[in-house]
Amino acid sequence: MQAAPPANNTDFGIMNALHEGGVISWSVFIILACMSVFSFYILFTKLMQQQKIIAQGRKVRASFWNSSNLREASTKLEAKSAYRSIVDDALLAQEQHGKLTDPIDQHDWMANSLARSQGAIGSRLGEGLAFLATVGSTAPFIGLFGTVVGIYRALIKIGASGDASITTVAGPVGEALIMTALGLVVAVPAVLAYNWLIRRNKTIMEDLAAYTNDLHGYMMSGGAVKPALGGGSGPAVSRTAQTKSPGAPTQPGSEPLRTGRTATGAQATPTSAE
Repeated sequence: MQAAPPANNTDFGIMNALHEGGVISWSVFIILACMSVFSFYILFTKLMQQQKIIAQGRKVRASFWNSSNLREASTKLEAKSAYRSIVDDALLAQEQHGKLTDPIDQHDWMANSLARSQGAIGSRLGEGLAFLATVGSTAPFIGLFGTVVGIYRALIKIGASGDASITTVAGPVGEALIMTALGLVVAVPAVLAYNWLIRRNKTIMEDLAAYTNDLHGYMMSGGAVKPALGGGSGPAVSRTAQTKSPGAPTQPGSEPLRTGRTATGAQATPTSAE
C-alpha cells in the first residue's frame, strides 16, 4: 500500500510573512527595524554621556573644594565637562557684573547665570529622549497597521478560494499577527529605556543643582561658605561667620570682581582682578 503524501508544511516564519505581505509588510518591517536600531543607539550613547557626568561629579566631591580658588579648581576638571562649564560660566558672570552700566544685585545676576548654564546641560542630556518616547508610543500602531493589511489580504485569499477552514485561515492570519509582535518588540525596549534615562537625568540634575547652589554660596561669600570637605556637593555646608575656611582664596585679585557682602556682613567694595 502506497503511503499518503506528506502534508504541505508551509513556513510560517517572518520571512514568509514578509513575502506574503508584499511591499506594505516590507515597508513596516524596515521602519520598525530602523526605529529599533536608533533606539538602542540613543540608549547606549546617553548612558555613556550620563556615566561621564556621574564620574565628573565624583571627582568634584573628591578634590574640587580643596583648591585655594575657583580658577585653580577648574583646572582639575575636564575641559568640556558639565561641572567645568558651570564654573567657567560662573566666573564669566562674576566678571561681567562689574561691567554693567546699570548693575543689578549680584546674587540675582549670578543665580540667573548659573540657572542658564544648568539648563543648557539639562537640554543636552534630554537630546534624543523624545525619539524614544515617539518610538514607544507609535511602534505598536505601525505594527498593527501591518497586521490589518495582512489580515485583509488573508481574507481576500480565503474569499477567492472559498475555503474558510482552520487550516486555510491559520497561516495567513498568523503571519499577519507577526507584525503586531514586531511592533511590541520595538516599543517595549524604547519605553523602558526612556523611563530609565529620564530617572538617571533627574538624579544628575539634582546633583548639578546642589553643586551650583554650593558654588553660588561660595562665590557670594568670598569663600566663607563652602561644602564640608569630604561631604560631597550636597546641602550640608560649613559656614563661618567671622573667618574664611582654609580653602578660601587668601590673595587679593585671586578671584574676579565681587560686589556682595563679606563674611562679616559689611558691604564689599568692587575690586578689579589683577
